[in-house]
Amino acid sequence: MAKKKQHGLSKKAFIGGGLAGLIALLMGLQVSHSGKSIFTPSPTPVPITVIGSAPGALCHSNDVLPDAHCTPGSIDPNVTQANIQQTICVSGYTQTVRPPASFTNKLKKQQIAEYGYIDINIHDYEEDHLISLELGGAPADRKNLWPEPGGVPNPKDKIENLCHKKVCEGTISLADAQQQIATNWPTACQ
Repeated sequence: MAKKKQHGLSKKAFIGGGLAGLIALLMGLQVSHSGKSIFTPSPTPVPITVIGSAPGALCHSNDVLPDAHCTPGSIDPNVTQANIQQTICVSGYTQTVRPPASFTNKLKKQQIAEYGYIDINIHDYEEDHLISLELGGAPADRKNLWPEPGGVPNPKDKIENLCHKKVCEGTISLADAQQQIATNWPTACQ
């Protein structure tokens, strides 16, 4: 009698692929990309959760932070410290630069595959800007967008609002807020 296959893979192949992925992660092997980012990953390594990702995924998330190589964050060059009172600090600004859902939904499907998420239901993710639009994040750059697990609103939204408030009040610079949110958003602007 043949072994029962799950999701097109035998149990042995599924476990073997998962172990290979785990070993690669533990050894610090990462996929390199030729694209450049203005941000560097946080010096404190963030543990990556293998559970929930398919073996061989190009990108990895710990369900809070995106992969720093796949989604390093990028900024909109039209937003500067000098013009924040005419751009991001104006109520309704993000609506003027937000990409259409047709673009973000298509990208979300592609990135769910790149991140190797086992759950491929697009409604279980928010295609989120790592550096939010309200902090001058690039609206349509895939290096600034990632399929964040969970619904809307999510815990990151509160941090984005806090950073936005501090930038517009002048208690933190735009560049500092962008750097903090891109490298470790749970502690940004605290």
